[in-house]
Amino acid sequence: MGRAFEYRKARKLKRWGNMAKTFTKLGKEIIIAVKAGGPDPHSNSKLRALIQNAKAENMPKENIERAIKKATSKDQADIKEMVYEGYGPHGIAILIETATDNTNRTVANIRSYFSKLGGTLGTSGSVSFMFEHKSFFKVKNKEGVNLEELELELIDLGVSEVFLDDEEDQINIYGEYESFAQVQKYLEDNGFELVSAEFVRIPTDTKTLADDEVAGVVKLLARLEEDEDVTNVYHTMANDIPDEE
Repeated sequence: MGRAFEYRKARKLKRWGNMAKTFTKLGKEIIIAVKAGGPDPHSNSKLRALIQNAKAENMPKENIERAIKKATSKDQADIKEMVYEGYGPHGIAILIETATDNTNRTVANIRSYFSKLGGTLGTSGSVSFMFEHKSFFKVKNKEGVNLEELELELIDLGVSEVFLDDEEDQINIYGEYESFAQVQKYLEDNGFELVSAEFVRIPTDTKTLADDEVAGVVKLLARLEEDEDVTNVYHTMANDIPDEE
């Protein structure tokens, strides 16, 4: 896999989004987690991780509590997690994760973005085979940790890569999708401070475009990211996404 592929996501609300969009996304994920595993973070590992993610994004405590309360309300509409796949300009594969209470609205919007911006919405499975679905943890580095020894201990739990992010002084850990709960428990039991925990999709191959081709792809990725139902956008473009002016 290699750490170089870590970037190949449309930067999940960071580049084009704003704080309100981030909080909306996290609120939906919390509602889904509560409906699936209950409102107690001590017994719901996914909810526990999402609460930590929300804190890392400076989401107010009252917003977190409101999302948990909404999930247990009889009036709360079901929110479904749906995945859409397609090709952007110049053959770049794009995979979109959504959380929506109206799938008809969501698919109509996404189809419109692809159509207007030079892409094609595909069928289920048309590009998903190009991505590995992984669990991804960031924990704070701590004194005395030997990364090679840590990786050896985690291999049996389905972890495939462990490395240090020098800039953030954090340890990044990639594992199998199914290993999320096991890895999270190990990290918590062994005194690691969790910064974030999530699922990511990592392309198995990428495509480098000419400089004049990048803008069209970036425009589509940005439009997808802006949609209120979209939670994550992944792509196979190897080029760095230019910073906004």
